[in-house]
Amino acid sequence: MFEDLKPHLADLQKRLIIISITLGVMFFVCFAYYEPILKWMLAPIEAVLPVGSKMIAVEVSETFFTAVKVSLFGAFLISLPIIFWQIWLFLAPGLYSNEKKIIVPFVLGATIMFLMGAIFSYYIVVPFGFDFLVNFGSQVVAVTPSIGAYITFFIKIVFGFGIAFELPVITFFFAVIGIVNDKMMKDFFKYAVVFIFILAALLTPPDVVTQFLMAIPLILLYIVSIYIAKIFNPAGKEEIYEDDEEE
Repeated sequence: MFEDLKPHLADLQKRLIIISITLGVMFFVCFAYYEPILKWMLAPIEAVLPVGSKMIAVEVSETFFTAVKVSLFGAFLISLPIIFWQIWLFLAPGLYSNEKKIIVPFVLGATIMFLMGAIFSYYIVVPFGFDFLVNFGSQVVAVTPSIGAYITFFIKIVFGFGIAFELPVITFFFAVIGIVNDKMMKDFFKYAVVFIFILAALLTPPDVVTQFLMAIPLILLYIVSIYIAKIFNPAGKEEIYEDDEEE
């Protein structure tokens, strides 16, 4: 059994090495220009901070490690097409020839949807979330956020939305290879709504507005995913094929 897994493990190792090299190269590129990236990431919090307030560094090394985190985040975003391409190449050997042809829609769609999730969180969710957190109790306590904690929180939210927005792409892939159909997704809808609100509560700041700002788009994406499954693998498709074979 282990011998059968060796080729798959070797291929997995190859894909991980390519991804790691790509991330490494892009990291050094982003590190050389980390200040513009950092300014872009700080814009939402600076827009809601009281006049005269500044970000602070609690630890001596915090600014350096913040630059590292910013560079890694930038490297990840730039490397998205390569990452998804390598994921596809790892999955491809187990697919049929007609299924392997969807590599371009998969890589392109996965990259675009992740970036759409990141953009939505940056321009919609993050401003609302940090406006609430900064202004809550500001009459009593002066808000001086730590730059390291903020960047970590920012990356968590943007990354969470990026992953969440992959739902239509994942549905497309599973529908093409016959794992899910529209009926299965319709039957699971009420459980999906509960799961989406739990996910929103975990990934967003602790206020109802931002949680709904995440949950509502995800529910809409789930509905879109149902129609995607209906197009590429409608319920009853298997029975039609079986009837054709019997004839």
